[in-house]
Amino acid sequence: MTALEFSEVRFRYTAESPLLLDGLSFRVEAGEFVSILGPSGAGKSSLFRLMNGLLLPESGSILAEGVPIAEKKRYCGYMPQQDLLFPWRTVADNVGLPLELGEKPLDRETRRAKAEAVLEAVGLQGWADKSPLSLSGGMRQRAAFARTLLTGAKLLLLDEPFSALDYMTRLSMREWLLERWRQEKRTILFVTHDVEEAIFLSERILVITSRPVRSLREFRVPLSYPRSVESLGEPGALELKRELIALLSREMAV
Repeated sequence: MTALEFSEVRFRYTAESPLLLDGLSFRVEAGEFVSILGPSGAGKSSLFRLMNGLLLPESGSILAEGVPIAEKKRYCGYMPQQDLLFPWRTVADNVGLPLELGEKPLDRETRRAKAEAVLEAVGLQGWADKSPLSLSGGMRQRAAFARTLLTGAKLLLLDEPFSALDYMTRLSMREWLLERWRQEKRTILFVTHDVEEAIFLSERILVITSRPVRSLREFRVPLSYPRSVESLGEPGALELKRELIALLSREMAV
């Protein structure tokens, strides 16, 4: 089943703005882990805002499971670059927010039980009553991911969620995310400007190579799962890394 499909999508921010997308088409299949790679300012985050309905295309269609996204409810969970945890709410209350704001809000006791269960799943058992301010950067990102899971969406949009973390924490969070993906069996679209991160995580990488964006160049990652840091040293991964860096360098030089 196709989880998400763009068909001939055109988009610009205002009538006077230059086109950002010009007839873009691509699809993501259910259960895939796909990264969208491109330099800063290439339009990666704008793509996500179109996917989650925060922006509307000028023309073309965006479908989730074959249905226009305007007709779908809670079809995707969106995790932005910043964790956006509210400091005045406990970790559990932050994580349970999707259950509080849905069409049929759950009672506090049920929200609490579901929040505790997902916090345990992401390794944060015992932190439910803590303030987000007491969490490390990696723990905050795990809490934000837990909140995204509680949207119940099959499609998860993760917008550079590890960009603000230190290098070692990013490494551990990548391995952690792949384990969650294997267990949750959801479709993940992951935006990044980090070539190594895209290779480590993805089955496929879609690269933005020009503006306006008319197509995304596709690369298959020649690595099996499970993966570790050592996987990045395999010949296929090293060759793909060189190819992607060369491609992005050429486009940035234009």
